[in-house]
Amino acid sequence: MKPYSISLEISGATAMWTRPDTGDSPVSYPVPTWSAAKGIFESIVRLETVDIVPSMVEICAPVVYHNYVTNYGGPLRKSKIMPNGSYQLLATVLINICYRLYAEIRPAEHNRPLSEKALQQKNKGFNDRHACLAMFNRRLKQGQCHDIPFLGWREFAPDYLGCFRDQTKVDESINMKLPSFLFSVFDLSGIKKPIFKQDAEIKSGRLEYVK
Repeated sequence: MKPYSISLEISGATAMWTRPDTGDSPVSYPVPTWSAAKGIFESIVRLETVDIVPSMVEICAPVVYHNYVTNYGGPLRKSKIMPNGSYQLLATVLINICYRLYAEIRPAEHNRPLSEKALQQKNKGFNDRHACLAMFNRRLKQGQCHDIPFLGWREFAPDYLGCFRDQTKVDESINMKLPSFLFSVFDLSGIKKPIFKQDAEIKSGRLEYVK
């Protein structure tokens, strides 16, 4: 099967790739999870008949942590304790981040029913992976998005999303081991099914997402 590969560069002032084991004072992973990377790619293009599968992330800026405090008033707030107030949330986030993300476009594995248009295209022999590749590259160059991408938390917007920049270099001095790394929260059918990878490793600034 012919490979269809895509990539992008993303940077921003603040990012939060939440580690679930850090409780109510969350701490960020040094790199986006597989599902977070998938969400960034799919903010640019989505097709019903293909899956965008992240394959690798490269770290292009030093990993710097920073304390972040915000007021939370959402549905997870304990209303009995704070009926009229907000919960003050302390988090440890990343600042001044920059990544290069890589992914492959593969035939869809989900069992969700297709729309009438998608069925017509499939029956006509439509090369959906080639179309997805062309659409992704065109939108990335033109700065177009299907949805607004974000860096973990929706309030953290990127300051750059596009093709690789010449001045950006992978920080090969970064080597880390992640004893338990959240891979994804939902399966391809949209059902909540968290998956963790044990002993994930960042080598020379690169982490390969192994599914």
